Amino acid sequence: MAGLSNAIHTINGVVVSICHLLAMLVITVGIGKALIIYLKNMFARTDTRRAIRTSRLELGHAFSLGLGFLIGASILNTTLAPTWNEIGQLGAIIAIRTALNYFLLKEISLNVRPGEANDGQITDTDSATGMTSKLDPSSLVVSESVSGRGR
Repeated sequence: MAGLSNAIHTINGVVVSICHLLAMLVITVGIGKALIIYLKNMFARTDTRRAIRTSRLELGHAFSLGLGFLIGASILNTTLAPTWNEIGQLGAIIAIRTALNYFLLKEISLNVRPGEANDGQITDTDSATGMTSKLDPSSLVVSESVSGRGR
């Protein structure tokens, strides 16, 4: 029985570490993509507001996904024999990260252009590719569809 308990603790530690690694990877890639988008738009156009807006949206998506991985890691970290102190810390961490995620998604939704259809989804159109990204805040699923522009 002690061997099984040790195995579960080891597996849990590995999964928590993988969640932390995935969060770091997603956030790092998001920062890189946002920087590339910003530099590309900054030098290709004179509209710096659009470059900043587009890169901020990319950062917001990456931060939101990264926070999701960190929340999962925090929950897994306290699943095995938690103390009341650990449960309290987990509650505070989840509350802070959930609030951050909420405000990130709210900021992203405020960046929807006037006149765009907004059926509860957050959209952004990449002018270079004509692709429209849609983010459903309730499920955090990102899908891509071809924009109707240029017809």
